Formats: sequence, C-alpha cells, structure tokens
Amino acid sequence: MAEYRPQLGAEEASADIDMTGKTAIVTGGSAGLGIETIRVLAKQGAKAVSVVRNLEKGQNAINSILESVPGADIDLVQLDLFDLESVKKGADVIAAKYPKIDLLINNAGIMAAPLSRTREGLDAHLGTNFLGHFVLTARLIDNVIAAAPARIINLTSSAHRLSPLRFDDPFFEKEEYNKLAAYGQSKTAAVLFTIALDKRFRDRNVRATSVHPGLINTELGRYFSEEEMEFLQDGIPEGVEMKDVSQGAATTVWAATTPEFDKLAGQFCEDCAVADRITDPDEDGRGVLPHALDEQAAERLWQLAQEWSGQTFRD
Repeated sequence: MAEYRPQLGAEEASADIDMTGKTAIVTGGSAGLGIETIRVLAKQGAKAVSVVRNLEKGQNAINSILESVPGADIDLVQLDLFDLESVKKGADVIAAKYPKIDLLINNAGIMAAPLSRTREGLDAHLGTNFLGHFVLTARLIDNVIAAAPARIINLTSSAHRLSPLRFDDPFFEKEEYNKLAAYGQSKTAAVLFTIALDKRFRDRNVRATSVHPGLINTELGRYFSEEEMEFLQDGIPEGVEMKDVSQGAATTVWAATTPEFDKLAGQFCEDCAVADRITDPDEDGRGVLPHALDEQAAERLWQLAQEWSGQTFRD
C-alpha cells in the first residue's frame, strides 16, 4: 500500500530542494494550483515561466507571488490551450527564449464545462486538458531533452474513474454530451499521454509522470451549480478530505523536486505517493484504474492526437 500524505503542504513537499539554475514551465499560472506551484518553485530558486490565457490575470498572479517571495524570477507567456494555433505560437516563443527546460508542468485545465468545440472538432475538455498540452509538449520536447535529466508532469484527476477514453465517440458526436464523462475522459487521456511520453523519451533521460492534486475548491469548479457542488462534496469518499490550495499543489511540487523521480515516472501519483492500482471505479478512497494505465490505449491515443492536431513529436 502507498504511504499517502494528504495533509502535506506544497512548501513541505519541496523538502527545501535547491532549484537554482532550473527552468520550469507551468501552464495555468494565473489561478489556484498554478500560482502555488510557481510560488514554491520560485522560492526554491527556479526560474518559473507562467503560461496563461489572460495576461492581465497572469500578471496579477505574479504580483501576488512577489509579495511573499520578493525577487522571484518569473516570466509570463500567453497562449490559449483551446486554440492550437495559439499553442503553437506561444510554444515557439518559449522554445526560442528558453533553450533548456528542466521542468514542464502541464497544469492548466477546465472541468465540467458546457459543450463547446475546438477548431479541430474536439470537445473543450479533450481539446484543452489533453490536446493543447500534447501540442505544447511536442513543440518544447527538444528543449526538454537539451536539459536532460528533465521532467514532465501532467495534471490528471481521480475523475479518470468517470470515463475511459471513448474511442468510438470521443467528441460526443453520437451520444448526448455529458460534462462529467467529458471531463473524466480528458483526465484519463492525461494519464495515457504520460505513459506514452515516458516510454518514448526515457532513453533520452526525459521522464514523465501524472499527478492528481486532490479535491480542492478552486476556479476549476466554476461551471458547477451550487446544487452540483453540494452533491459532489456529499459524495466524497470516506477518508478523503477537501484540501486547501497548498495541499493541492503538494503532489506536483513533490514530483517536481524529489530526487527519486524515476520511481514516479510513467505512474499515477496522488497525495505525494505513487497511487495504488484498483479495479473497482466505485471503490472508496484513492487509486488508479486499469483503463488509465493501458499501454495499448496510450499508443492508440498518441496516434489519434497526431491526426487530430497535425502535430508530431521528433523521432
């Protein structure tokens, strides 16, 4: 059984590891977990690049970080993960400015949003939470390899339990749209992406892992009605508690700083531990289901992602 540490805060999870000289790219740096992740990494000495959709909001977040970490070295880059042309443009700005990227943290995401579609036809969840990060990672992979040993961390969720990858109808073109299934599928996709990514680049000393931050009341839940939020909180499994933002960012920071990252690579992590593997989606507590760790599904999704986006990774 994993030794979960749900009460650990982000600063404690960093274990005072010196990140001086490291460059960390963090998407979703204008809210919640992204702000806290950047704050702690910057406090440990890293150069942090906050990737945001809204520049004003992103700058306000940086200003708030500077109040608690004077002198923090933080840059700001704009891109919209929903728009692949914006992703490509923003990624190329990052790639030109930072030839070596030690940490790529694909943190941004949306949850339970109403149905909308990307230019490629994907629903917003699969497009934003997965495909946008797929393209961003592909366009930065040379820079990550140049910094090897380097790490890629993909944010996922226990919501992967809500849906495997819907290969027969990934965009809800046949069945009625279900926002929770759409969100769950996108979080399964994040884990599958991690598995395929780690497999491809481990020989180049670039490793990847996926992390579930836990249940946190952040802007991510803005599409839930008050009644839906009450329903979700009533359904929290026994032994799993709501976290504050620092506790929510802890697993990401732990994965970003631990000297034993190879033990996490290709895995699903939560509460600062590699999660146990479970088989029942209704099982209380923690754990990751087999459909999120299926290597064949990971390969199938990888190929589809290249078709959907027109973006390939280097050989």
